[in-house]
Amino acid sequence: MTRRRRNRTLAALWWLVCLPWRLIRLVLHAVETTASNSLTALVQIWGNKVRSLLTVLGIIIAVTSTITVVSVVQGFGNYVTDFLKGIGTNSMWVYPQRPAGAERAGMGNVVLTMDDFNAVASQCTLIGRLSPMVFSQANIEYGREIAENTPLRGVGAEFQAIHNMYVDAGRFLSPIDIDHSAQVCCLGRDLLDKLRCDESVVGEYLVIDGQRFRVVGLIEEKGSFAGESLDEIVLIPHTTGLKMYPYLRDFVIILTEAIDETSVPDAVAEITRVLRSRHDLKPGQPNDFVVETQDQFLSFMNNVKTYATSALGGIVGISLLVGGIGIMNVMLVSVTERTREIGLRKSVGARRRDIMLQFLTEAVVLATVGGAIGIVLGYTIGHVASLHPNMVKVVVPLWAVALALGFSAGVGIIFGIIPAFKAAILHPIDALRHE
Repeated sequence: MTRRRRNRTLAALWWLVCLPWRLIRLVLHAVETTASNSLTALVQIWGNKVRSLLTVLGIIIAVTSTITVVSVVQGFGNYVTDFLKGIGTNSMWVYPQRPAGAERAGMGNVVLTMDDFNAVASQCTLIGRLSPMVFSQANIEYGREIAENTPLRGVGAEFQAIHNMYVDAGRFLSPIDIDHSAQVCCLGRDLLDKLRCDESVVGEYLVIDGQRFRVVGLIEEKGSFAGESLDEIVLIPHTTGLKMYPYLRDFVIILTEAIDETSVPDAVAEITRVLRSRHDLKPGQPNDFVVETQDQFLSFMNNVKTYATSALGGIVGISLLVGGIGIMNVMLVSVTERTREIGLRKSVGARRRDIMLQFLTEAVVLATVGGAIGIVLGYTIGHVASLHPNMVKVVVPLWAVALALGFSAGVGIIFGIIPAFKAAILHPIDALRHE
């Protein structure tokens, strides 16, 4: 009994010792079989080049569309994110807003005034720079040229540092301009084209809604954001703007920034406490203003980018199913055409799994090659699109490439199983008799 146990123990130990070698042999056999089947598949594909191209055309179009859509959405998303980060991650916007639904009942006029701005400036210790801002539109006249409905912003002297909007010709609005309600302005670059002038306009006079203003600076080119050109704008002192448009006195926006990024939540709490006290809001009453931070904008835009990428990529990815169905149909025809070949292979010893693996490999190779061609075309289209001066930099993420290749191979496996199984179950004698 003891001897038998010893023999079993030795046999088990020998099996464990040989296990790595057996695994290596199994892996090598699998690699050899896969390489052989892949080579056979490539020979078959190359022998029917036109049919193979038409077969994978659906996959090529699907992958190209997916890569292009994902890369463009990612490019726009990165552009917006970089733009918002350029403004500063500790920036905040405060503006009046009436609560929605039943919470708005019993509330008076929703306003935000210069008195609120002054209170925030004097009582909030975690605030660094801040600037009031009023919005309007104006008609600008220079000589015989008129720029109608031009976005006008009344701002403070620190607006350029907070909003990262500096001048590259002339100067920005000074504290003296603000204190004396001077009729001076800074113009965006796009307005120069509309008014048919150049940088020599600095120091000249123009007319804004009937008021004569002197141009003191030109704002550096900023491009566009959210469909609105940031270069088609005129900036004037907010004190001047409130004199010209008295109805804006109750709708002042406070643009500010915390002393550092870590102080943003506490700065928001300070602003909220000061404004609630000034507006006589009781405990439980909602705020009649909104404090938005840069992080909120960044989080929102990142969510939009993720949702847009998923939705558009999913919609375009449906075409992969169409390409997969095309592969399955052509592979079924191929099985019928090669019935005698299948019978011959079976008669010389090929097993069912060998036949099935051969046809399945052909389907996977077709889909993967189509996916690779689609990726190259997607990269090319993205690169060409990036060359346009008004186009953002198109970004092709690696995960999109991996996903496209994975889906292509997956489509080949899923839609290649039925033709491969049909070929594998053919009886060798019936297959050899097939005409």
